[in-house]
Amino acid sequence: MSLDILANNESAALERLFEFLRIASISTDPKWSDDCQKAADWLVRDLTSIGFEARTVNTGGHPFVIAHSPKIDNAPHVLFYGHYDVQPVDPLDLWERDPFDPAIIDRHGVKAIHGRGSSDDKGQVMTFIEACRALQSGEGIPINITILIEGEEETGSPSLPAFLDEFGDEIRADIALICDTGMVDAQTPAISSQLRGLMGEQITITAASSDLHSGLYGGAARNPAHIMVEALASLRNTDGSINLDGFYDGVPELSEELQKDWDALAEKGEKLLSDVDLNVPAGETDRGILEQIWARPTFEINGIWSGYTGEGFKTVLPAQAHAKISFRLVGTQNPEVIRESFRKAMRAFTPSDCNIEFHAHGGSPASHMDITRPEFQKAKSALSGLWENDAVFIGMGGSIPIVGEFKSALGMDSMLIGFAQASDQIHAPNEKYDLESFQKGAQAWHKIITALS
Repeated sequence: MSLDILANNESAALERLFEFLRIASISTDPKWSDDCQKAADWLVRDLTSIGFEARTVNTGGHPFVIAHSPKIDNAPHVLFYGHYDVQPVDPLDLWERDPFDPAIIDRHGVKAIHGRGSSDDKGQVMTFIEACRALQSGEGIPINITILIEGEEETGSPSLPAFLDEFGDEIRADIALICDTGMVDAQTPAISSQLRGLMGEQITITAASSDLHSGLYGGAARNPAHIMVEALASLRNTDGSINLDGFYDGVPELSEELQKDWDALAEKGEKLLSDVDLNVPAGETDRGILEQIWARPTFEINGIWSGYTGEGFKTVLPAQAHAKISFRLVGTQNPEVIRESFRKAMRAFTPSDCNIEFHAHGGSPASHMDITRPEFQKAKSALSGLWENDAVFIGMGGSIPIVGEFKSALGMDSMLIGFAQASDQIHAPNEKYDLESFQKGAQAWHKIITALS
């Protein structure tokens, strides 16, 4: 059987992954553009070698890779999405070894694959490709698979909208499979069923025409830092809820199935805080920690500054105060409606002799997947049995814009399944991917592909 083929070829699979990881496909810096092209070309060659019809597509930025498995009439069709680009490696001196010299290392007693991209996202991509390779070598891939691997995910996917406009009909499938996610812990696989949206703003409040001496003007002149902190503080109630008109419109309650899965994971939420030396939840007091992170909307101050911040002391009333804020959104909350409500609240705190400016920093709604679809139930069953614990449906506090893009542009739902661990240090020095995640991840995709047929 092809599962045996998978198990018997683990060393060859690792060498293929290492070859892929040696390509420094950093998408943010133009000097690595040739390496991004090399990574795309490498994928085309590898996918072609296992019977896929594969090619690169250029849309002005780094190339996309499109591949199709041999067509099967009247079989389900899935789209698998991942990315080959990686984050920069700075600061280089914090790496234990060259970030593009992959190796198996011991990380706290666990064998892991070292290297930039090992977890985000090359290792995850190759778990799926190795599953396809084993199936092709055995009984054959039982469904129609389209693979889409892009090279600009780490830079916000600027070429994606144009790509979907031109090639959307070619890649549209019954459902998308996205691997850029993780497990609950080392023994609990997960399917992410919802993602929070995001709305960001930068605010500047200007009072006097210049900084003022606090001895000459203090008490009489407006201090924009006072205005900023008072306005922002007014938006958060003592019970952790958000005080903004219409903020909770469209915020749903958890389904019974999600509530059951998340109640069983309550200790994981407590550990999430204890791992960063905290123990008192700061969100809505009537909600559990995981619900606060995965399924409730938030308001956060991401940065705030004003006046003199250098060494020593300078007694000024600053002319300006600045802040960067963000809202994580859930359900059907509309980011632009939230933006206008926030701006209205801030203007209400700004005196008539002061000025307030806003600069938008993006906005995207939340994504919710229909876990009653048969694909979700089949995948959950297929994942169970490989690890110590059965698979669970979880939420994600962050945002993965491609999920919304697939839904809005192609009308396609997504199923998010990945095998990363919280300890993988993605985007940081010494990124790793547990060897077990790579091995069992490939087995899991093999079982899921088979189950979906």
